[in-house]
Amino acid sequence: MIAAQEYQNPFQPEPARIVRQYDLIDNHRFLQVRHRNMNRAMSFTYRPGQFMMVSLPGVGESPFCLSSTPSRPGIIEFGIRRVGKVTKAIFQKKDNDTVYIRGPYGQGFSLEDMIGKDILIVAGGLGVMPLRSILYYVMDNRDQFGRVFFLYGARNPDEILFKTEFFQLKEREDITCLYTVDKDTTGKWTENVGVVTTLFSKLPPIDPSNVNAIVCGPPVMYRFCIEKFLNLKIPKTQIQMSLERRMHCGIGKCGHCVLDHLYTCIDGPIFTYWDTLHFRELI
Repeated sequence: MIAAQEYQNPFQPEPARIVRQYDLIDNHRFLQVRHRNMNRAMSFTYRPGQFMMVSLPGVGESPFCLSSTPSRPGIIEFGIRRVGKVTKAIFQKKDNDTVYIRGPYGQGFSLEDMIGKDILIVAGGLGVMPLRSILYYVMDNRDQFGRVFFLYGARNPDEILFKTEFFQLKEREDITCLYTVDKDTTGKWTENVGVVTTLFSKLPPIDPSNVNAIVCGPPVMYRFCIEKFLNLKIPKTQIQMSLERRMHCGIGKCGHCVLDHLYTCIDGPIFTYWDTLHFRELI
């Protein structure tokens, strides 16, 4: 018989305080929260690539990828786009207000397989939200990894998320940051202009057996980025993708995210390219 104190209801949300929030661009907000219980806040852990459910009583619940890194405990961070009733209600909340969170859920990035390898991170648009977690995890544990390459593209300079911190990151000598926009009408953009795959030509030679590639972005982007990875001879098992597919419950009970025998909320949202070869609808 399981002792009462050992039982935890997987559907039970926990109260969290909004510590800080600010708008990244129009309709996109950065949200920092902390568990109301400080012991829980400091002991809470997760893997980059996992997601959590955020809810408001009487409004609803939605899944959000974690944008923070477990190497910086105490604060949980999300990037939220205003698209539905839950996100609209969250946007109306103020600092110190309470939201409810549960999780983490899903499979995160395969950190053990990445140790000692070069890391190539490619993000497009909102895809930088979950990749920010693995990016800062790698940088916080910099001595465990080889070279780090961060490629990020957006439609225009005004839609670059986390612009200030990413350009500060570009000043570091232990990471190569390459940024691009599809189009620049401002005349002030000093980085590359073109889709994110144009940045691959700016990479130095890499050893495909010693690199772990990670990608997240709009669906159309995966096809072209994977083509680039394969041209570089990176093994299919060393290409990781962050994919989301109609996740509702987080624990594989509702069936909204099922595809054949795979559940995005349980088997993902991180998949290798090898995982998706026979499940093209995942992308």
